[in-house]
Amino acid sequence: MMDVKSVLEILVLLVGFYMAWNIGANDVSNAMGTSVGSGALTLKKAVFIAAILEFSGAFFVGSNVSHTMQSGLIDTSLFINDPMTLILGMCAALLGTSVWIQIASYFGWPVSTTHAIVGAILGFGAFIGGVDAILWQEVGSIALSWIVSPLISAIISYCIFIFLQKKILFAMNPTQATIRLMPLFVFIVFATFTLSLIFNGLANLHLSITFPQALCIAILIGAAGALITRLIVRRVPVPTGHERSQLLPQSAISLNKAIKHLQRVRATSESVVHEKVRDILKDVTSLSELAKQQTHTIGLSSEYQSVEKMFVYLQIFSASFVAFAHGANDVANAIGPVAAVLEIIKTGSVQATALIPPWLLALGGIGIVIGLATWGWRVIETIGKKLTELTPTRGFSAEFGAATTILIASKLGLPISTTHCLVGAVLGVGLARGIQALNLSMLKDVILSWIVTIPASAGMAILFFYLLRYIFIKGPIL
Repeated sequence: MMDVKSVLEILVLLVGFYMAWNIGANDVSNAMGTSVGSGALTLKKAVFIAAILEFSGAFFVGSNVSHTMQSGLIDTSLFINDPMTLILGMCAALLGTSVWIQIASYFGWPVSTTHAIVGAILGFGAFIGGVDAILWQEVGSIALSWIVSPLISAIISYCIFIFLQKKILFAMNPTQATIRLMPLFVFIVFATFTLSLIFNGLANLHLSITFPQALCIAILIGAAGALITRLIVRRVPVPTGHERSQLLPQSAISLNKAIKHLQRVRATSESVVHEKVRDILKDVTSLSELAKQQTHTIGLSSEYQSVEKMFVYLQIFSASFVAFAHGANDVANAIGPVAAVLEIIKTGSVQATALIPPWLLALGGIGIVIGLATWGWRVIETIGKKLTELTPTRGFSAEFGAATTILIASKLGLPISTTHCLVGAVLGVGLARGIQALNLSMLKDVILSWIVTIPASAGMAILFFYLLRYIFIKGPIL
C-alpha cells in the first residue's frame, strides 16, 4: 500500500499534466487560430510549429521560481499551520480549472486560463477563510482587464487593417503598394517582437539589458529583416493594367460617396434638376452595387492572391512569436502551483517560493503539445473561422494588434489575458469590414463564457476540495 506522500505526489503530477493538456487545447490554440483560419497554415503545420515553439519557450526560457500564490489573491497566512489544506486546495483549484477549460474547449469557447485559475483559487480561498481572506483589489484589476484588453486589441487591429485597406487593398496597384510597404511592416514587426521577446520571453533569464540597449538590438534586427524583405519582394511581378480588375475596391467607396452627394442635391433641388438627379442616382446606385459585388469577390483575382500570399509569411512569423512568448511566460506559471505543492509535500511546510525543476517544465510542455494536437482544433476553428472570415492580411492585423497590446500592457503592469486580446483583435478586424462581417451569435457565446469562467471555476474547485478532503482527511486514503 502506498503512503500518503506518494499518493499526493502522483495526484498533483496527474492534475498538473491534465491542466497542461487543457492549456494546450484552449489557450495555445489562440496563437495559431488566426493563421489556420486565414489559410496561412494548415492545422497540422500549425500544431507542429506551435509544439516546437511552445515547448522551447516552456523548457528553455520558462520561469525557474514561482511564488506559491503568485497573484496574491488570498491570504497565505491561513495555511502556515495547515499545509495539507493548501495541498488539497491547490489540487482542487487545478482540477476545477482544468474541468472548466475542458468544457469550454469542447464547445469551442476561447476562455482565459488565467481567469479560470483565479476563479478556482478564489473559490477555494473563500471556502476556507471567508470573503475577508480574498484580496479584492487584485480581483477588481482582473475584472477590469476583461474590458480593457480586448478593447485595446480591437482598436489597434481595427486601425492596422484600415491602414492596410487604404494603402494596399484599395490602392490603384495593390501588388506595387505591397512591394513598397512590406519592408516597413517587416521592420515594425521584427522590432516590436524583439522588444517583446527581450522583456517578456527572455525576462526569466535575468539578462542585464537596459531599454536603450534592447531598443538598439530591436532596430538592428528590424532593419536587417526589412533589407532582406526588400531584396525578396522586388522579384515579385507587378500585374499590368489589362491583368487587373475593372472595378477596384476604392471604386465602390467613391461611388458610395457620390450617392450621398447626389441624395443631398436631390433633396434640395426642384422640378427638372430634381428629376435628372434622380435618374443619375439610379444609374450610380446600380453601378455601386456592381462594384460592391466585385469587391466582395476581389480576393479571387490573381493580383489579390499575390498580395495575400506575401502577408502569409508575416502572419506565420507573428504567430510563432506569440506561441514562443506564451510558452516562456504562461506555461511555467501553470506548472508553478504543481511545484509549490510538491515542495510542501517534501518539506512538510508552506514555502514562500518553489523551484521548478526542468523535468517538470518538460512535463508541462509535453502536456500542452498533446492538448493542442488532440483538442486544439475546436478553439482554433472558433478564433479562425467562426467569429469572422479571415485572410492573411486580416489575420496578420489581428495577431499584430493582440501582440502589441500584450507588450504595452506588460510594460504598464496591467493584468491581461492573451485569449481576450486575440478575440478582441479578431473582432476589431471584423468590424473594419462592418458589423455584418461578425458572427454575433458566436460572439455572444464567447462573451458569456468569459463572464461565467470565474464562478464556474470557483464552484468546481470547492466541489473537488470537498471530495479530496473526504478522501485524504475524513475517509480512507486507499
